[in-house]
This record gives sequence, C-alpha cells and structure tokens, in this order.
Amino acid sequence: ELVLKVRIQNPNLKENDFIEIELDRQELTYKELLRVSCRELGVNPEHVQKIRKLPNTMLRKDKDVARLQDFQELELVLTVSDKNLLFRVPTLSERSGYNKKASELTY
Repeated sequence: ELVLKVRIQNPNLKENDFIEIELDRQELTYKELLRVSCRELGVNPEHVQKIRKLPNTMLRKDKDVARLQDFQELELVLTVSDKNLLFRVPTLSERSGYNKKASELTY
C-alpha cells in the first residue's frame, strides 16, 4: 500500500489537518486517488477542481500518481467556495469504529 496525507484546501479553516489514506500499489491511478480521497474526506468528486501535491504541483494523470511516495501531502482544491454544499462531516454513528451500545451506557 501507498500511504498519502490528504486534506481539503481551505485557508480559512483554523484547523485543516491531513488524514492518511491508503492506495493499493497495483491501482495507482488518478481516478482511484480521487475516489479514495473523496470517500475519506466526504467530498463529491464532481466538486474537485484539481489535486495538488504540496507545495505547488498539480497532479494531472496516472503517471503523476505513480511517482508519489509514502506520506506525501496532497490537497483537494474544490470548485465551489460554499463548503456546506461540497461535503458533510459524517455523524458520529456513521464513522468507522463507532459502537452504538457503548454510546448508550449511563453512569
């Protein structure tokens, strides 16, 4: 697996942390990078204008993706500025690792 650090480009956010994603080295394509990044960040792929390898390189094709190395930092640059239209943060119960029974315990 290739491990990459990805975030949504937004200079207005106080905290704009990266998340780590894993890509199968047998499927290192631009389309797969876009699909996995959008799924993990909760973004509609149609709203992604470009993928930027930080600090200043635009990824355009499969060969660009094939050259990526572990833990490189990428940003999804979105086309629309209203973040509420672009993505939604999954609710606690939708996140992986959420245990509904544990959340109902009372002390």
